[in-house]
Amino acid sequence: MAYAVSTPVFEGPIDLLLHLVSTHEVDVLDVPLAPVVDAFLQVLSEQREAINLNQLSEFLLVAAILIELKSQKLLPGPEVVDDDEDLVGWEERDLLLSRLLECRAYSATADVFVALAEQASRSVPREAGLDDDFVVHAPDLLAGVTPEDLAQAYLRGSAERLVPRVDLSHVTVDTVSVSEAVAELIAMPDSERVTSFRVLVRECRTRMDVIVRFLALLELCKMGRVTLGQGTTFGDLQISWLPTGDLVGAASGRGLAELGGYEVDAYEVDAYEG
Repeated sequence: MAYAVSTPVFEGPIDLLLHLVSTHEVDVLDVPLAPVVDAFLQVLSEQREAINLNQLSEFLLVAAILIELKSQKLLPGPEVVDDDEDLVGWEERDLLLSRLLECRAYSATADVFVALAEQASRSVPREAGLDDDFVVHAPDLLAGVTPEDLAQAYLRGSAERLVPRVDLSHVTVDTVSVSEAVAELIAMPDSERVTSFRVLVRECRTRMDVIVRFLALLELCKMGRVTLGQGTTFGDLQISWLPTGDLVGAASGRGLAELGGYEVDAYEVDAYEG
């Protein structure tokens, strides 16, 4: 490009500077790049309309190449190679070393085959077959099988399989509400309000009914309506009602009963089954 640069070691077009640096005629470390970029920016601000996009792109490309070359010189590397002939020599050395490694691998493989052949030469193969006493014949799997047996086996294999059914007679389907059991216990007559848990559940038919009655007693105990006692270990659970004001209650739709402002917990009674 027509843009000229002025540095302590070079004055002239910037593309010529790149050529001299590439051919090692000018050391890129001696070329300060900051004044070159500053001068170009000044020219760009003064002659904004005269410089087209091609010139700007060419300068950016040349400046980028110079920065890359100078960065490679400044940054430390594994080895500093100044001459292309030295680089070619290293490539030939690496090629020769790789071939030597391949020859060593082939030699080691050949030694392995020689050892295997020597080991195999020490064994003598058996040329005669087994004696009649040691010959094991495979049994005839179809011995004694008649065409009728085959037909019956086919019928059994092609017969329709019965669909297995699970007996659900022991599963409780009806959901028992704790709130309803609480309401039933509150509605008991006064003559039956001093009793035992065994008497209380004697009319229950399922285990779930017994569990719900027990949970209802716990709710009444939390409400302060009854007291629970057990005279002996594993004895009958005695139930006594306390003289408190009547609780007005009715079961709600989701297992909660509002009894005198108290809400009965809706236990998941299905989890207690089994």
